[in-house]
Amino acid sequence: MPAPLQLSETVTRHELAGPLVLGLLALSGIGHRWVDVLFQFTAPVLIVTALLTAALIGARMWAGTLLGLAAITALALAVAPQWFPASTPPRPGAPVVRLYSANLQALNTDIDSIRISIFAAQPDIVALIEVGDAPAARVGQILQDYPYRIVSPRIDRPSGAARSVIASRWPLTVIRDRPDGLHAVGAKVRSPMGALNVLGVHLTRPWPFQEQWGQISQTMALDAVVSDLSGPVIVAGDFNSVSSARIGRQIRRDLDLSPAPGFPGTWPSSVPSFFAVTIDQVYRSPDLAIINRRLGRPTGSDHRPVVTDITLAAR
Repeated sequence: MPAPLQLSETVTRHELAGPLVLGLLALSGIGHRWVDVLFQFTAPVLIVTALLTAALIGARMWAGTLLGLAAITALALAVAPQWFPASTPPRPGAPVVRLYSANLQALNTDIDSIRISIFAAQPDIVALIEVGDAPAARVGQILQDYPYRIVSPRIDRPSGAARSVIASRWPLTVIRDRPDGLHAVGAKVRSPMGALNVLGVHLTRPWPFQEQWGQISQTMALDAVVSDLSGPVIVAGDFNSVSSARIGRQIRRDLDLSPAPGFPGTWPSSVPSFFAVTIDQVYRSPDLAIINRRLGRPTGSDHRPVVTDITLAAR
C-alpha cells in the first residue's frame, strides 16, 4: 500500500474510533454527566459517520469501512429510541388534536415569522416557551384564532425576559403552577377527545452549562405535577435533552410518558434539520397515540417548532 494511502486510512480509522466509542457508551446506559452531554449528539454523529463510511467504500478502504460499519451499528442502536420510539395504535374514529409547540427564543422579535408559522400549521392547541417581550406585546395578533389562553408570569433572565403560553381553540382551565423550580405552564383543555392535560415545559441546560442536578430535579418536579393529573397528558417543550439520553430515560421510566418520533431534529435551526438534535420534545401518556410528527415553518428562533397530531389510543 502506498505510504500516503496507508497514512490516510490510519487517520480515518482514528476518526471513526470516536463515533464507535460514543455509540457503545450510549448503549451502556451510563448516566454520568461527563458523557451524557455527548449522548445528545448521537443522531448527527450517526449521519456524518454514515457519509464518511460511504466515502470509504467508494475508495475501497476496507479496514476503515469495517470500523465505520461497526460505528454505524452502535450509533443506530443508540439513536433508535429517538427516531422509532414505542408507539400505540390509535383508536378508530377518535378525534384528532393538532399541537404546535415551540421555543421562540427570548430575544426573537420576528413577529411575522412566528404568526405565519402558527397559521401554516393550523393547530388546535399552541404551547410556546421563551416568549420574549416583543411577541408577548402582540400575543393577541399572533394567537388571534386562539381565544383561550394562559400566560405564565414574566421571568427576568440574563438571556432575556420570557414567559410561557398555552392557547387553545377550546375552553381551558389553569393547572396550578408550583414553586418547584420547574419553568412550566399547564392547562386542562376541553377538547373533542375529552379533557386533555397540556403542559409546556422548559428544562435548564445540562452540565457543564448548569449544575449537574438541575435537569434531574426539574424532571422530578414534573413527575409530581403529572402524578396529580387525571386523564390524558401531553408534555411539550424544550427539554434540552434527546429522548434517549439520561433525562429522556428518566421521563419514560418515572413518568410513564413516551416521546414522539424525533427525526428530523429541532436545534439549532441554523443547520439542516437532519444534522440537528431533537431537544424539543412532545411526550404523551399511554392513553394517547401519536399519528404524525413534523417540523413547522421557521419562527426566527434557534429552535424549530414541532407540529404533532394526537388522538386517543386504542382500548
